[in-house]
Amino acid sequence: MKKKQSGFALVLSLVLLLVMSLMGGALIVIASSDHSKNTASDRYMQTFYVAETALLEGERYIVNKFKGDWLDGAIRDVTNRILPTNTGTNWDGAMIEVNYNDGTEFFDTDAENAKLCWNSFKDPNRENFQIITAHSNNFGQFFKDSLEASDIEDLKVNIDELKKYYYEYFISNIGSAPYRGRGSSVKKTAGDDSTNGIAYRIYGCGIYINDVNDSNTKKFIVPLESVIILPK
Repeated sequence: MKKKQSGFALVLSLVLLLVMSLMGGALIVIASSDHSKNTASDRYMQTFYVAETALLEGERYIVNKFKGDWLDGAIRDVTNRILPTNTGTNWDGAMIEVNYNDGTEFFDTDAENAKLCWNSFKDPNRENFQIITAHSNNFGQFFKDSLEASDIEDLKVNIDELKKYYYEYFISNIGSAPYRGRGSSVKKTAGDDSTNGIAYRIYGCGIYINDVNDSNTKKFIVPLESVIILPK
């Protein structure tokens, strides 16, 4: 009887050990999956913030052309103020690399990657779509150029990680639109309530690219758009 009980206890112990091992393995898989999902979620949110940067930079481009580009000494070149117009030719989706030249063919020759932002919007007419300009910027390089090296070190910013993010925008003049404003920096008097304006649609994208040397690398793309109206 004692031998039978000992044998049963041994079998039961082995079964419990097996069950606990399976549960432990399942917990590891679940934890790993949650970590992967959290990482993906964090990268998506960062890509969204980078897309917002694209819209802000696009708006800044138009406003600077309207008020005059900045000169040295924080003075605007008011002699060259313009309301930008479209180029007059159909745009093919290619971007101008502004603050980087990554030395790869990721954006330059690959038909899909070179037009990631353009292909993220379905509404524009591919047969006849005119723009003012189209800029591509590396977010990490933008961040690096904006700060001193000591500030980057103090903030513990991982520039190499930020360089995996890009923001792109293209802008189109979409024609006349009602403009309403009061006493703003565009020199409207307090009594002016409305006047004709020009509308500009800004298409912006935040792009995360894990490895520009791999055409099949993981990517996140967040497209956003906005409209601003300036007085004629």
